[in-house]
Amino acid sequence: SWHPPCAPLSPDAPPETSHLPPESAYFLSVNRNKRSITVNFKEPEGLKVMQDLIKDADVLVENFVTGKLAKMGLGWEDCKKINPRLIYTSITGYGQTGPYAEQAGYDVIIEAEAGLMHITGEPDGLPVKVGVAVTDIACGLYAHGAIMAALISRQQTGQGTFIDCSLFDSQVAGLANIASNYLVAGMEASRFGTAHPSIVPYQVFKCKDSYLMIGAANNRQFGILVTQILDLPELATNTKFIAPSDRVKNRVELIEMIENRLMEETREYWLEKFKGQGVPFGPINNIQQTFEHPQAVARNLVTEVQHPRIGKIKMVAPAVHYNGERMPITRPPPWHSQHTREVLREIGYTNEQMDVLQKKGVI
Repeated sequence: SWHPPCAPLSPDAPPETSHLPPESAYFLSVNRNKRSITVNFKEPEGLKVMQDLIKDADVLVENFVTGKLAKMGLGWEDCKKINPRLIYTSITGYGQTGPYAEQAGYDVIIEAEAGLMHITGEPDGLPVKVGVAVTDIACGLYAHGAIMAALISRQQTGQGTFIDCSLFDSQVAGLANIASNYLVAGMEASRFGTAHPSIVPYQVFKCKDSYLMIGAANNRQFGILVTQILDLPELATNTKFIAPSDRVKNRVELIEMIENRLMEETREYWLEKFKGQGVPFGPINNIQQTFEHPQAVARNLVTEVQHPRIGKIKMVAPAVHYNGERMPITRPPPWHSQHTREVLREIGYTNEQMDVLQKKGVI
């Protein structure tokens, strides 16, 4: 199943969002606090239903290929005539303009084409994708922020806004400091695995039975790491490793010495050694370990929702607190078309009208 990428980000506010894809684990994961309707707006009666919905809508989010909805009578120019206050958000692969505007885009393709895959993976290995659809998520965050800004603007101007948000633009913007290194200094990026190009040690290390992520970002942290944690005080005074630039220059030798020491003990041993030392560290957890993490438990990051068809389902709780409280999940994820009649009734359709539309296959 698929969805406009910003859709799971905003509905932890009031749950007045309609949605159309079929049920699946993915669908369930992103469609809490929503209602679902189905409308065949290829039919004239269905187009009229959509227009009636748009009349009083605050925000419309769509992720059709550029120009597709305009051909069907639901483009921005059409919709703003119906509702001049509408915030119309178009999420596409490549944006509304440019030579790729009408090309469909998918997260993994954009990761490849917009630089992310080139910098992800081991130095001597293939480019790899990120483990989750990070470009979709980033685009959703950008779109969500843009929608909030447009709603505030509307309070001042009374006018709606057309928001053009693309996966490609979002991923290029997400290159952040890597982009700046290239644009300012002409530095082409390369893959470093989990390591950092200018901070050493700052990467995953093997220990006796598992892995650890360690990040000694400055001289103070490096000194604590080698003297108080690893018991390798000679590294603190070795001229090859005194300054950050020295450690970068002699990266291979330093990393080998640190890893050899870490391999002598278990992960749990090292986790205890790192505690309270002021050097950033963390275990490499699998998904089960992530949800069993004491911080995840303390923050109540898993919540249960009663679904009318499935029963109790566990879901990740909303990420943000407001005044110390998480927004509640007030609705379970809907099933396909669950709320069609409920929503249409709210905008003035009678049961008789809906019966006719259903017989015609419009709803």
